[in-house]
Amino acid sequence: MKYREDKISGNMLSVLGMGCMRFPQVGGEAERMVLKAIEGGVNFFDTAYIYPGSEKTLGGILAKHNKRGEVFIATKMPISMCKKYEDFDKFFNEQLRRLQTDYVDYYFMHNIINMAQWEDMLQLGIERWVAEKKAEGRIRRIGFSYHGSGEEFSRVLDSFVWEFCMIQYNYYDENYQAGKRGLQEAARRDLPVIIMEPLLGGRLATGLPKKAEEIFKAADAEKTPAEWALQWIWNHTEATVVLSGMTNAAQAEANMKAASEFSPLEDADLAVYSDVIDVFKESFKVRCTGCNYCLPCPKSIDIPARLTAYNTSYAQSYFTGLVMYFTGMGIMSKNPISVYTCNNCGKCEKACPQGIEIRKELKNVGRRLEPLPIRALMRIVKFILR
Repeated sequence: MKYREDKISGNMLSVLGMGCMRFPQVGGEAERMVLKAIEGGVNFFDTAYIYPGSEKTLGGILAKHNKRGEVFIATKMPISMCKKYEDFDKFFNEQLRRLQTDYVDYYFMHNIINMAQWEDMLQLGIERWVAEKKAEGRIRRIGFSYHGSGEEFSRVLDSFVWEFCMIQYNYYDENYQAGKRGLQEAARRDLPVIIMEPLLGGRLATGLPKKAEEIFKAADAEKTPAEWALQWIWNHTEATVVLSGMTNAAQAEANMKAASEFSPLEDADLAVYSDVIDVFKESFKVRCTGCNYCLPCPKSIDIPARLTAYNTSYAQSYFTGLVMYFTGMGIMSKNPISVYTCNNCGKCEKACPQGIEIRKELKNVGRRLEPLPIRALMRIVKFILR
């Protein structure tokens, strides 16, 4: 495992971190994965209050195997849920209980999208609260995760004495949100930069168009698309830790191998990414990462699954996307859930960190994957199954 320095604290952080949002919750796979990662030198584990079961699972594994002192735990305050000063303690104390620890190494203000949102927290007294927790040793480092525009990112950086930050960054999203400019701006301040969505919710690993896969394979038949994506980010020395949302021990092992074998990319390698991006732009219609922040939908529409099927219908084949779509909606059940059940409430769009116009995109999904003849067939099926 390779490490990069947190220049503020002096901590040496593994270049590969484990994103725990997509932890498997059954079968002991999360435990095998975490232990395999620690054994391989991963020392940065990222979770959050709103990731279902994640904090409790991570805390239980570390406590069971007495590994707490070997790793850095990063977790996040759900600032969108904080309405008064007392909420800070309410959420934080619950996180410590779940994690079975009395301190957090890297504590994020979660999902800041603009300066106005952060100013609301300042007015609630977050500065005083953070200072108290740091004085008590219960928070070691304070930072923020970001999902807004590049311009607003600079304002948030200037608004507080931050000690690290997290941004979305990958070869497809080089200039999206904070982007490369934000990465470099944070690094100039010596802030460790934690990278989320390096695989764009897995789309850059297993959801590439076939033509893009062929380009990578022609360049290096032994390297997987996931390795290409991770190594593009590691080629940026400003990136401190790259988080991967691994879901099994085999993925952890493969990513650790990629991290240990990384070396700076050549010009020929960088040209390969350019060719892949051109192909990807033609087929990737909606920038959904499958984070599930848009859920639950009041009408029970599985929005990420519908958008994934839509993208797949372009990136791979129409038939593959169609099968994914109808499997996900439960076509053979008594109550298949159509995208046309959307009541246009807009709740999903307010929660989406990617800024996707979800209501508009669901209409596009319906037009492509649920046209009128298919809707008529669905009504017949529903009548038969009554």
